[in-house]
Order: sequence, then C-alpha cells, then structure tokens
Amino acid sequence: MNTRPPESEPLLTPAEVAAMFRVDPKTVTRWAKAGKLSSIRTLGGHRRYRESEVRDLLTGLLPEQRRGDED
Repeated sequence: MNTRPPESEPLLTPAEVAAMFRVDPKTVTRWAKAGKLSSIRTLGGHRRYRESEVRDLLTGLLPEQRRGDED
C-alpha cells in the first residue's frame, strides 16, 4: 500500500518510463493520450508520471485492481 502523500510521490519522465518498459518515449506519450497511464503536466508543459502507477502497470495491475473493487 502506498503511504506517501500524493504531492511527495516521485514523478518519472517519459524517458525513465520508456526505459522501464523498453519502449520508445513516444510510446509512453501515446499510452497517456489513450488513457492507459495518467500523467501530470509540469509548468513547462512536460509530462510526468507517478512512479507507483508506472510500477503497478509494469507488474500487470489494472487500474480497477488498484482501487480494491474486487469481490
């Protein structure tokens, strides 16, 4: 369970996420546009991704599983 407050959670760049999945950074951007991964925009307009969400996606947890809605 994630115990960090959301504002102090580490954020990853598209290049860092891409390296974890071994894909091109543009693929990570497409995932965000398709809703597979949520992103945060910096003041300069760059995308950043929550580390916990990226790790969940990497381990195969779907968004509905993260919420704890299972029966």
